[in-house]
Amino acid sequence: MEGKGSNKASGISATAILLILTALRLILTLAFSGRYGYFRDELYYIACSDHLAFGYVDQPPLSIGLLAVSRALFGDSLFALRLLPGIAGAVVVFLSGLIARKLGAGKFGQALTALAVLISPGLLSQSRYYSMNILDILFWTLAVYLAVLIVKDDRPSLWPLFGVVVGLGLMNKYSIGFLVVGLVLGLLLTSARKHLSKAPFWISAAIAALIFLPHVLWEIRTAFPSLEFMRNASLYKNMPVSPLGFFLAQVMEVGFIQAFLWLAGLGYFFFHKEGKKLRLFGWMFIVVFLIMIATRAKAYYLGPIYPVLLAGGAVLVEALSARAGRKWLRPVAVVLVVAFSGLAVPFVIPVLPVEPFIVYQDFLGLKPAQEERSEVGILPQHYADMFGWEEMTATVAKVYQSLSPEERAGCLIYVRNYGQAGAIDFFGGKYGLPKASCGHNNYWLWGPPDWDGKVAIIFGDSNDLEESTADLASGFETVEHVATFTHKYVMPYENGRPIFVCRGAKGNIKDIWPQEKSFG
Repeated sequence: MEGKGSNKASGISATAILLILTALRLILTLAFSGRYGYFRDELYYIACSDHLAFGYVDQPPLSIGLLAVSRALFGDSLFALRLLPGIAGAVVVFLSGLIARKLGAGKFGQALTALAVLISPGLLSQSRYYSMNILDILFWTLAVYLAVLIVKDDRPSLWPLFGVVVGLGLMNKYSIGFLVVGLVLGLLLTSARKHLSKAPFWISAAIAALIFLPHVLWEIRTAFPSLEFMRNASLYKNMPVSPLGFFLAQVMEVGFIQAFLWLAGLGYFFFHKEGKKLRLFGWMFIVVFLIMIATRAKAYYLGPIYPVLLAGGAVLVEALSARAGRKWLRPVAVVLVVAFSGLAVPFVIPVLPVEPFIVYQDFLGLKPAQEERSEVGILPQHYADMFGWEEMTATVAKVYQSLSPEERAGCLIYVRNYGQAGAIDFFGGKYGLPKASCGHNNYWLWGPPDWDGKVAIIFGDSNDLEESTADLASGFETVEHVATFTHKYVMPYENGRPIFVCRGAKGNIKDIWPQEKSFG
């Protein structure tokens, strides 16, 4: 059954089809990479890449190290910044097709898998901007592909390579650890448990641990800031979701039609004659699903697990459609995947200019969903966070230029979150601004600046002018509200943010710095 007609059937080969779909994914993401602007997190990651280390408060170091290399080679343009995410997403499409081939899919099953991954809203969205998330999807998919090869073909010699992939995955994002837990329990619950008693598996574990060790040592040296970050994010930042809500969110994340496909894939691994030989992947999904519910994970965290389930579902669809009189199922499946996911494409990558997007959003009656506890505006948060950063920096620059030369020489710019700080650090150079200081995440860890306490430009802690003024008045001799940043597309908590010039600090910044820490 494996790869039936995959490369020798008449017409274009399965591999050629996978390469075409891979190229389409890359074109789709890069064609619109310059629309809107730099994402909040991208500006922060750029700042992190100027402070290379073996760890950061909110992530391990690999994606930041790769970003530093990318910037050195290609620069800081939006296209350059988003080239690696585009390539990573495209490789995921190709690997998904290979997983389907290994499960036994022929040309159509492989193509359907790759297409379903290509246009899956949640998986496509992670190629929209630079972050560790698309690399996370790539590492999960590659690890699963290797696991399929190991178990299906009985190739334990591949376990060390699996360990390298998992180790690098851990150095990118901790969540691949969920995959490992799910996979190990899946092995325990099936006849594939024999691998757990063999040396290659434990060599794999040792390799992964060794690769991850420098980050663990960094965490120890810095008093485990990432644990505090994750705890705070779970308690105060991420929206609580019920198990049913989390499941329904998966349907929206992966795609409405793809949901039928991955559920069929789950059935394939548990009940199909051939699929049951790889039942461990069904158990893997259930274990990871339950872990993510228990840890209050965001819906998209589970996205990397779906390529293998989509592949299993595609095998079933292909087999069903191969029966006499059912060939029509194939074009119908393709049309449904493209049609339903196509409706969602403007919501996950900026194929439309912002005003037409708002019209499209309103036409469909889909109001921006709350991804975190913060109030949302007229745009979804992932789009709102692509607007206003240079305008905000320009507003600060006007305030800075209004100071005397003596005041500018010693002026502190203090902001409230890493997006604001990253924007000033990135755009501020051409406005003559000094680097920003901030207590949020790694900005706090980089420590307080040398500052004489005479003058500072400070963002209000909230949009409430009276509250922000009172807060600052307790720490300065004079507090002057000098500007307000406004922008209709940004998140509501950024729109209307007051900016102050404060003079005569009543204390030393190094003494109050511990109180400024904000991890989350």
